[in-house]
Amino acid sequence: MRKRTNYYKDLSADYSKPEPVSAEMSKKLLDDAARYIEMKEATLPQIGPNYGAEQIEKENKDWWPTHCEALRKGRGDLLTGEYRSDLVYFCQDGPYYGLDEQKSREQHWWALIAQPGVIMTWPIVMFHGEFVHFEWACMDTATNETLAKGTVCWVRRGHRGACYFKSEQLTFYRDVFAPQELLDHITT
Repeated sequence: MRKRTNYYKDLSADYSKPEPVSAEMSKKLLDDAARYIEMKEATLPQIGPNYGAEQIEKENKDWWPTHCEALRKGRGDLLTGEYRSDLVYFCQDGPYYGLDEQKSREQHWWALIAQPGVIMTWPIVMFHGEFVHFEWACMDTATNETLAKGTVCWVRRGHRGACYFKSEQLTFYRDVFAPQELLDHITT
């Protein structure tokens, strides 16, 4: 039988379980997220001897827990900052090009998965150079029902390049559009 993998063994925080990280870790991760966004360059950096696939993969592994915490906290400002302005986003409602086309739709998704009484988990995350593949699920903490789930592939050229391509399959079971009171919780 093939050995099972702990996808979080070398990462700074484990988001595979429906358990929050400590307040100190949350603050550190959100601060790191803002710092990584500031490192994004205006032009997508080339992969080469000065910025290789190994370095990009390391940066993506450092970034991953910051992404998870930003989603759990509803930090739309950080989530939007993770994208390049020329983002290409494929999903069942797309395709979307740039940062404006998906903004009104994506805020509903963020509001639903970050609402009070819900916790998001990412049981699987895999890295290969600039590719980050993950699966996620949101659970209601009172009923244990699954509200939504998805499978995603980001192409993220480390901190200097950020995410320039995203492909996602999402399934929402309970709601598709968030009510205004949930939208008000998302930081823009």
